[in-house]
Amino acid sequence: MKTINDKLKIFIIAGEVSGDVLGAKIMQEIPDAEFIGIGGQNMIDMGLKPIFPMSDLAVMGIFEVLAHARTLKSRIRETIDAILVEKPDIVLTIDSPGFAKAVVGAVKKRQLLHRTKFYHIVAPQVWAWRPKRAKKYAKIFDKLYAFFDFEVPYFTKYGLNTVAVGHPIADGLEKYQSNGKNEKTIALVPGSRMSEVKRLLPVFQKTADMLCRCGYRDYKFVIPVVETTEKYIRDSVKKWSVVPKIVPASQRYDVYANAYIAIVASGTVSAELAIMHIPTIVVYKMNPLTLALAHMLIRVKWVSLVNILMGETIFPELLGKKANPCAIMDCVQQLSLPSVRHKMISDLQRADCKWKRDNTNSAKLIADDIMKAR
Repeated sequence: MKTINDKLKIFIIAGEVSGDVLGAKIMQEIPDAEFIGIGGQNMIDMGLKPIFPMSDLAVMGIFEVLAHARTLKSRIRETIDAILVEKPDIVLTIDSPGFAKAVVGAVKKRQLLHRTKFYHIVAPQVWAWRPKRAKKYAKIFDKLYAFFDFEVPYFTKYGLNTVAVGHPIADGLEKYQSNGKNEKTIALVPGSRMSEVKRLLPVFQKTADMLCRCGYRDYKFVIPVVETTEKYIRDSVKKWSVVPKIVPASQRYDVYANAYIAIVASGTVSAELAIMHIPTIVVYKMNPLTLALAHMLIRVKWVSLVNILMGETIFPELLGKKANPCAIMDCVQQLSLPSVRHKMISDLQRADCKWKRDNTNSAKLIADDIMKAR
């Protein structure tokens, strides 16, 4: 056990942008720790010593993962070896469940010193599909940080120490909540993964053309971009007849707060927009086989977290073949009706109580709990 003056050594793993943001917030709350592992620019700016680029893990979907299997296997082995060499006090994995389980499971089998603790952030959605995963997590991890109270019993019944900390994206977003005086701006968010962007960007291009021909000529389009997809998006939109403004992800909340409507890929961004009370249309396209398997396995009606939490359709969802310019156009026209728009904003306000535990910063809750390992 370390003394109060010893530094904690934490091996931290984030496989995508949302995890990188949360990881950086947690790191900021533990300034006297040493951080090694995998993360993006936010975590690197906070002092992370990366072992390889986070972008190598940013794939989604069964068949997308298969296409990158060789790289992923190599990175799993590299991560396992790094943990065994570094012998950290804590291995902290953020989301990226497949990668996290593969690494932690292998390390626990091979390590000789059993002082390392294995913590995971983001409870797998066992309430949506494959509930038996909860038991597997209990065998691998020492602690789980869940975002919502209703998730806790799924894991504690198997003996896994599980703590509900609220959703991290709610921390500080209240100041960006819309005041209803939105600009003539439509935010387009094609996702943070290259596979998502390549599927959705052509759909967004046709949608923008259609909107400009059908009464939305005065509207501007803005696309917030992450570092891993910025060049591809900038090069692609040069060919659009209506060229959108490209802004870095660090400015996204200012964009969202002033947006009339947001058209976004399914993911963390839809939760951000729900908290900010921005009328939003959620779209998603994926490998057809992945989509077919999802329909067979997933036990919930929705993909957007606000819809799931409230048990009703607040954000319209256009998935698979429904994610087309005509369907998106219909939703935009509906959300331009004052009665429809006001109802959606009212529903989002009702959902405010679902996102946070009191007024506590979730990153600080996690950091304070981690510090107990000292």
